[in-house]
Amino acid sequence: MGDFGQDFAHNFQYKNQPVFKFNHRSKKMSLPKNHTSIEITEPGSAEVLQPTTRPIPQPEENEVLIKVAGAGINRPDVFQRLGFYPPPPGITDIPGLEVSGTIVALGSDVTDWSVGDQVCALLAGGGYAEYAVAEQALCLPAPENLPLAYAAALPETCFTVWHNLFERAQLQADEWLLVHGGSSGIGTTAIQMASAFGVNVIATAGSDEKCAVCEDLGATKAINYHQQDFVAVCQELTGDGVNVVLDMVGGDYVQKNFAACAAKARIVNIAFLRGSKVELDLLPLMLKQLVLTGSTLRAQALANKARIAAGVRDQVWPLIASGQFAPIIHSSFPLAEASKGHSLMESNQHIGKIILQN
Repeated sequence: MGDFGQDFAHNFQYKNQPVFKFNHRSKKMSLPKNHTSIEITEPGSAEVLQPTTRPIPQPEENEVLIKVAGAGINRPDVFQRLGFYPPPPGITDIPGLEVSGTIVALGSDVTDWSVGDQVCALLAGGGYAEYAVAEQALCLPAPENLPLAYAAALPETCFTVWHNLFERAQLQADEWLLVHGGSSGIGTTAIQMASAFGVNVIATAGSDEKCAVCEDLGATKAINYHQQDFVAVCQELTGDGVNVVLDMVGGDYVQKNFAACAAKARIVNIAFLRGSKVELDLLPLMLKQLVLTGSTLRAQALANKARIAAGVRDQVWPLIASGQFAPIIHSSFPLAEASKGHSLMESNQHIGKIILQN
């Protein structure tokens, strides 16, 4: 739904979009009792995502209730739908890890936000809905130069990239970064963010069109992995290998990453789309003094996610305000058509993010 070329160009016109904001100190607006959300009727294909009517969730002491304008679709949502990534205990079964919208109610201990504030937020679940609750510490102000619904494309990718590249891998200016899946939501975020901080970026992607987008976003070189050996290209470009690898592929890429790395490089795995069980020769890990690490975001303690949120707000939000970084939106679908969004994601034909809009 929607032409990529038009949506890609639209991302660079955000600052011309009017933004309506209002604030008052009341704790709650007048709200309906029920709302539409998308449930997973049973593990399976995209068609198991079905609209349902449920009571509007109520915010706990440190939570806010958001009237959702947009919700991001992410790979973990697909894994949850397939039955491989259940929500943590006590978390709603409704999928959706990020939203944007307007705060309409406050928990009793909320001090950072007011009813009427426009925000985007990281969730543990519940984003595929007309209303969602979020921890106040995991909300960020919706950037004024983005349409409100498009701000839903930011939390999951920005938190993931900031934490894994700049906290865990300690990525520094002038280093070489290899990003696998460069045309994905994570990849397009990593390329732009790293480039803005003075990092040299190499990306891999599965088509010439996707490679061209990666280079347009700031990658020094994008490698079509169907046509070129990324290890050879990395060694040729850098002389001795890359300093950091962000990998969501896994499988046979794990061994290849060792070969692509310079001494004392850091490799961060955030997913294993080609599988997590591999046979490895670990000798290069020892000889090159490599660091191999990884993380997930959803299961981290609230305090950790709040720290990440603060870093994103301080370091990444200015890049959005200045136009150095913008989420790439491939397509948007109405909430009731969440199954179409999942089908598109599983086709791997998209470039950037897919969102649901209310």
